[in-house]
Amino acid sequence: MSGMPRSTGRVGAGWFTLLTLAWLAIWTVQLTPLQLLLPLQLNTPDNADGWIGGVVSSGIILAAGGLVAIVAGPISGALSDRTRSRFGRRRPWALGGVWLMALSLFAIAFATSVWAIAIAWIGLSVGVAVASAAFTALIADQLSEQRGTASAAVSSAQALGIIVGVGAVVLLGLGVTDAYLVLAAFIGIVGTAATLLLPDPNPEVFAVAVPKAQRERVRRFEVLRDRNFAWMLSARLVVNIGNALGTALLLFFILYGLHEDPSSAEDKLLLLILVYTVFVVAASIVSGRISDRSGKRKGMVVGSAIVQGLAAVLILAMPTFEVTMVAAALIGVGYGAFSSVGLALATDLLPNEADHARDLGIVNVATTLGQLLGPLIGAGLVALVGGFWLVFAASAVLSIVGGLMNLPIRAPKILVAVKEEALDR
Repeated sequence: MSGMPRSTGRVGAGWFTLLTLAWLAIWTVQLTPLQLLLPLQLNTPDNADGWIGGVVSSGIILAAGGLVAIVAGPISGALSDRTRSRFGRRRPWALGGVWLMALSLFAIAFATSVWAIAIAWIGLSVGVAVASAAFTALIADQLSEQRGTASAAVSSAQALGIIVGVGAVVLLGLGVTDAYLVLAAFIGIVGTAATLLLPDPNPEVFAVAVPKAQRERVRRFEVLRDRNFAWMLSARLVVNIGNALGTALLLFFILYGLHEDPSSAEDKLLLLILVYTVFVVAASIVSGRISDRSGKRKGMVVGSAIVQGLAAVLILAMPTFEVTMVAAALIGVGYGAFSSVGLALATDLLPNEADHARDLGIVNVATTLGQLLGPLIGAGLVALVGGFWLVFAASAVLSIVGGLMNLPIRAPKILVAVKEEALDR
């Protein structure tokens, strides 16, 4: 709340609960359409090759949303950093993003053309980018010792969001229109409540003394010229593209790659997502806590991305539903650890306290853009070869290469301090 004293760097269970709920709502309304609703809306199985058109349309729409998010995330973050209002620093932007998501979901529920779906999805992507920048900034604003744990909460919420959304649609037997309306209500209620209840300290506590020359450099996005931050950002983008290639087209893969019965395709998709979710959550929590205690974030980030890549190799080698189940567990382990520890590493690399939201908005863009470019690239690869083998080959290569791209990063001083403090204790 406005007027709270400056954070000591640690928060309690209530704060983590609210943050997790906020991210759960965001991930649910973004990933449920991506995994299930958009493919159902755009699927065109009218002839032997008609389904490829649905894959391509889905990829283009998702990529368009991602490209707009590139602009929306950093700009809203920068404006958030400089917001001075009686309602807080981050709260107005978080609320704006939440309500834009709700309105966009309402619009897409009644969209009847590809163009209408695309416009509504772009609105949803902007809302996600704006809200994500604000909520991620709260981690950097208010935490110093628990960033790995907070990042694990974000990653766990991502996995749970998929299972909550897809599970609700499948188990309740919701149609596409009803599903979108339920998602709109969910983000509107849960997102608004979490935003209003999460502390947003008085902006004046962040008014640190920064030399004028440094402020001018910051305004010119000095962070993008920071070597460590640039390597982290590039690696994060590549690994997320690899993850999206391995997960975003699962419904199409079940139907047309594994040739499963369409009547059971949604149930099998839910089962794969459930397995994926369990391992993402477990890996996120365990790896986040380990990284907080040891300070060894970079090695964990590299190793987790390689695990994700090996899972794609497994599907490529043995494309059966049973093997895909095992691969889903491995992808969950790899991506869960990568997401939680990678976000903690990103917060450690932030150079300027006064610009947390802007810089983390850029980090979120790398994540979101990767998840949205993946389906577009995947659609192109499917159209190129008429199947899915090249999709999983690309997923494996990008995941492993993206993980190795973290190696040039030098451990920031904050990590060294955390490690030494842990050893002293």
